[in-house]
Amino acid sequence: MDPVTTPEKPVQTSWRRERVALSLPESHRSVAVPSGAGFWRKLLAFSGPGFMVAVGYMDPGNWATDLAGGAQFGYTLLSVILISNLMAILLQHLCVKLGIATGRDLAQACRDHYPAPVVWFQWILCELAIAACDLAEVIGSAIALQLLFGIPLVWGCIITAVDVMIVLLLQNRGFRWLEAVVITLMLTIGGCFAVELFLAKPALGGMLVGFVPTTEIIRNPAMLYVAIGILGATVMPHNLYLHSSIVQTRKYEQTAGGKREAIKFATIDSTFALMFALFINGAILVLAAAAFHGSGHADVAAIQDAYHLLDGVLGVTFAGILFAVALLASGQNSTLTGTLAGQIVMEGFLNIRLRPWLRRLITRAIAIVPAVVVIGLYGEAKSTQLLVASQVCLSMQLGFACWPLMRFTGDKAKMGEFVNPWWIKWLGWTITLVIIALNVKLLLDIAGLTGN
Repeated sequence: MDPVTTPEKPVQTSWRRERVALSLPESHRSVAVPSGAGFWRKLLAFSGPGFMVAVGYMDPGNWATDLAGGAQFGYTLLSVILISNLMAILLQHLCVKLGIATGRDLAQACRDHYPAPVVWFQWILCELAIAACDLAEVIGSAIALQLLFGIPLVWGCIITAVDVMIVLLLQNRGFRWLEAVVITLMLTIGGCFAVELFLAKPALGGMLVGFVPTTEIIRNPAMLYVAIGILGATVMPHNLYLHSSIVQTRKYEQTAGGKREAIKFATIDSTFALMFALFINGAILVLAAAAFHGSGHADVAAIQDAYHLLDGVLGVTFAGILFAVALLASGQNSTLTGTLAGQIVMEGFLNIRLRPWLRRLITRAIAIVPAVVVIGLYGEAKSTQLLVASQVCLSMQLGFACWPLMRFTGDKAKMGEFVNPWWIKWLGWTITLVIIALNVKLLLDIAGLTGN
């Protein structure tokens, strides 16, 4: 029989048989993939989800950690950004496989597999991670509004609550609109930093050396704290849940061949997008290293201070404005994807569906309240410290998302022919255990510093 005309059977897996709602039902399989099209047309059809995930790898939390790392330690922590990005590429590939091969996002998979108490524990941790990320978005956007328009930081935090309407409007117009806005804002950020790097003229030799890992990062508690903040800001736990859901917005053939093709194109999409995120994160750290580390401003960690110093250090009058515009674009971009992650996590873990505007307001309120309280009690100078702490909080919770992801994608009974090969299992579990070990060491270092 001609193998071309033989229909392939859908992949059979051993997930618990219960009635499960579709992941992100209003957008599920809403983007058509042309059958019989060439490579580039199909790649274009699958492009988009990877960029939405990459947004989380360049949000305002990254700015705080990258600025602190570059100003204090020069180019040394570029290696952490590179390693974090490589980790992210593998982990996001596994999210693609899980979502496409099983038709479930990571939150739904956890609910299917684990007992109720464990599911509730995982949901609480994930909500804390989203709140920490949203806190960074709120503060970052508020700082940008203050720098550009002179709006007080507290009022800027409150103004960010209205962005829920933007998300709702875009979702109603279709998922492709949401992706288009996200990509446009990413290109804005990239353009701003391309100009900043041209003006800063960083040392090429120092940059190349910075990409080589050094044991000093582990031995120096201050450097380790910032390094783990970079890790938490780069590989965000809720991005794993998000990606496993939004890859299902594509209407591909529900056969083994169709799924293999979808995994291939979705992986290309996410890898390219994450390499763009690597450029943004590296550019922030390189800018801080070139402008501040060797010019007597190594103590610069606050985003506001960087904005005010850039014009003088770089010798132009618009460097600070470009910096603030990119920051505002970053904060707004992260808001869009944070909305979807919150919805996916609640619906996936608890099978509870709230109205999107209500879900977003709840998440935003959780982020706005601590931001306003801290800024009100301790002043605006603490805003950047709060950003860095939020990213360390994200890293602390990353292991709880990586563990089930590795567990599910390595199980042949659940994944069928799409189960992880031995070398991906080895790499993935190594990454997971390294993340957990680094966080344990950080906790011990903090406990030791507190005890002293």
